Amino acid sequence: MAVEKCAGFKKGALVLKRIIVLLMVIITVVFALCYWQVNQFLNRPVSEQSESVVIEIPSGSSAQQVANLLHQKGFLSSPKWFTWYLRYQKKHHLLKAGEIIIQPHWRVDELIEHLIKGQTVQYPVTFIAGQTVQQALQSIQALPKIKKTLNLNDLSALQSRLKLEDRLPEKSLVKYPYANLEGWLLPETYHYQAGDTDQQIILRAHKALKQYLELAWKTREKGLPIKTPYEALILASIVEKETGIASERAKIAGVFVNRMRRGMRLQTDPTVIYGIGMSYDGNIRKRDLREKTLYNTYKIDGLPPTPIALPSKEAIYAVMHPEKTKALYFVAKGGGEHYFSNTLVEHNRAVRKYLLNKK
Repeated sequence: MAVEKCAGFKKGALVLKRIIVLLMVIITVVFALCYWQVNQFLNRPVSEQSESVVIEIPSGSSAQQVANLLHQKGFLSSPKWFTWYLRYQKKHHLLKAGEIIIQPHWRVDELIEHLIKGQTVQYPVTFIAGQTVQQALQSIQALPKIKKTLNLNDLSALQSRLKLEDRLPEKSLVKYPYANLEGWLLPETYHYQAGDTDQQIILRAHKALKQYLELAWKTREKGLPIKTPYEALILASIVEKETGIASERAKIAGVFVNRMRRGMRLQTDPTVIYGIGMSYDGNIRKRDLREKTLYNTYKIDGLPPTPIALPSKEAIYAVMHPEKTKALYFVAKGGGEHYFSNTLVEHNRAVRKYLLNKK
């Protein structure tokens, strides 16, 4: 009887041992399989797509919501694993909202890195030198994904936000509504992201203009017939509108400086055009040259009361450092170039050659 019990015990122990071994094998296989799957999840590309995709992550999204959104867009084979991995790394609360470009070749850790950095999509907006502030403001509100917060009809409010003083009396603003804002945005390329406001872009361009104008004024050539940085801004806007070729900016500035020193009127067509206002149809007529407006430099002495366009850094620099020249006149000779003259006789000859003979 004792022998039978002993044999039964040995047999039971053997079965238990086999079960334990089997369980260990199963656990090992399961562990190896899980390890392989996790390793595959972490080290293979997050998508089989061939092109990058822009995805907008809403503000306040949880890690699970972000994972589900990515999965819906064709990324992440297992959103649950992605959420678990984020929590394991204690990074689930660090994900940034906004638009982000997702590259399909990224691995999971690369994706997490970019989601945490919040490197959102940047869109360019360029203010063109020589355009008016009205054109610049309208171009801002036509941008995609921009939040419009400004009423372009309420120019006094915009002027107040930019902290600009009145340059023209209110009655003059009927014909020149944007005049007090004119010239105060620096023509450059700026970048914004979805949800940025029109005001943010305007304030950046305005700050950039003020900073550069201040720097240029401090380093200007001495003895210029320009009393204030604002006068320099006005003259720079005229130089910008008269310049077809960048290399001529300093010489054109030199001509205007020479005329101002001698008390001569500037007599420049772009100011006449600005003075015509909204009724300008592309032609300057004799009656336009004879009409005394605030901006007609054929009829007024010195500079007009405000800039006539957005001047570039290069135009501002040219005004602060004009070329030393004896020229007092210039006339367009085609292709954006000008012929410069020291005397009125020479200038009249050039006008006949380059303008009248073409008609």
